[in-house]
Amino acid sequence: MLTKYIESVKISGNIPRGSYLGGIPAIEWLSRHKELALGSAVTFFVGENGAGKSTLLEAIALAAGFNAEGGSRNFSFSTRDTHSELYKYITLSRGFIRPKDGFFLRAESLYNSATYIDKLDEIPSASPPIAPLYGGSLHRESHGESFLATIQNRFFGNGLYILDEPEAALSPARQLTLMGIIGGLVRDNSQFIIATHSPILMAFPNAEILLFSDSGISPIGYRQTEHYQITKQFLDDPQRMLNMIFGGENNAEV
Repeated sequence: MLTKYIESVKISGNIPRGSYLGGIPAIEWLSRHKELALGSAVTFFVGENGAGKSTLLEAIALAAGFNAEGGSRNFSFSTRDTHSELYKYITLSRGFIRPKDGFFLRAESLYNSATYIDKLDEIPSASPPIAPLYGGSLHRESHGESFLATIQNRFFGNGLYILDEPEAALSPARQLTLMGIIGGLVRDNSQFIIATHSPILMAFPNAEILLFSDSGISPIGYRQTEHYQITKQFLDDPQRMLNMIFGGENNAEV
């Protein structure tokens, strides 16, 4: 059974004229088309840096009730107010079934979330402690270990999970581990929306890949993504790629 707690994202308000949001082609495209349908239990937002994928992902998370820097819907903290106001102009079309769990996980702000958890557990009246839900204090582990521990321990299933560039914290082997975890959670009636540059994660079976580009937002096949093609070209012949980059000055064989 295909579980979709969010079926589509709609522009429901007028983005102010002169806002930098209107200068992002993907957001401008959404403003014209009014709606972006999500067609799978796992949807990837892909594209070049600055294409708007994380901007839209963040707006979806905020519109769904999550904290801008990550966490569950119960997280309420801010170390710096840097999120865009796009969430004010979108509406989420939700399915009939509501998620029982949810989490917004950002690789860049996981440290802040871990600190927030520890501070809550330092409050004498706080009960029960929160850190055990994550396998212990996340500050006791490396960035990648704490990232994966959060998913392994805190993602309970029947949930909506929004991940922003999880590969930034994970080795290739751990990305494969993450794929397996996502697969189990999808079978447990979960939906994932993920912004990524990882050709490993994009290979998730039956996932929908949406390309953010100067032309807007459009579905794309896995092997048609630039991420896959450049990675394959490099691995097939790294020497050729290095010679192109360094203009033939690289004489060392790899």
